[in-house]
Amino acid sequence: MDAIPGVPKSHKVYFVLRGQIASGWLQAGARLPSEPELASSYGVSRVTVRKALGNLEREGLIDRRPGAGTFVTQARAQQPISADLADLMANIVALGQTTKARLVSFGYEPPPARVAQTLGLASGDKAQRSIRVRSLNAEPFSHLTTWVPEAIGVRYNEADLGSTPLLTLLARSGVEVARAVQSISATRADPQVAGALNLEVGSPLLAVRRLLRDHDGRGVEYLEALYRPDRYELTLDMVRGPGAADGRWRLAPATVAQSRNANAAVQRKRRPPRRRSLS
Repeated sequence: MDAIPGVPKSHKVYFVLRGQIASGWLQAGARLPSEPELASSYGVSRVTVRKALGNLEREGLIDRRPGAGTFVTQARAQQPISADLADLMANIVALGQTTKARLVSFGYEPPPARVAQTLGLASGDKAQRSIRVRSLNAEPFSHLTTWVPEAIGVRYNEADLGSTPLLTLLARSGVEVARAVQSISATRADPQVAGALNLEVGSPLLAVRRLLRDHDGRGVEYLEALYRPDRYELTLDMVRGPGAADGRWRLAPATVAQSRNANAAVQRKRRPPRRRSLS
């Protein structure tokens, strides 16, 4: 197994074995090769193999029986959360309703130059910076760093952000999100993020950057999200256009309809109730 700077070999062995369990290649009840055999197969030490097996055992995927061997206890690992890229905003709302977020830090400060430029802030302007860790069934899967212009952020407080999804707070603050621009890449976990997501330093992560704009084109939120790839995935349903001359791929019709309906529902929820005049 080739070495990758900053990524522990034990974590690479862990991901390979976990992938074999998740795909069903290793069935429930299957006996894994011995530690010496695994060490030889992957070109690592027995200590490295032992660490990888320890991670799998903590997840309940294997059972190490002294004198008998190591056995797969589940046919598949827990399926990751799947988010449809075509239905971005509705997925954000759904995550906020079905998962729990822990607020790690909250405050106001001048953002880095790249963030200020993205949000359209002037030099010296402050923004609300918050860090949250989101979990499902007490298992952390995302590390979220958000920047919101101070003029918007002051409309809610730290306690609100600790208990309510940010998108909901923006709506309550009178902000109507009209456009989202998102980019996806990959990175590795630094010590702070690794500790928050129960990973080893250098573990691979899915990196998402997202900018939300209102109807006037102003930036209202900038997000840098880091996800455990074994617990979160992004999907997109595509179809090829009709006709021999059309080689383009487009969103599947059902996906488009679902996205429009879900986004319409989200917009209805955002609208504040009309105030009745007192006469």
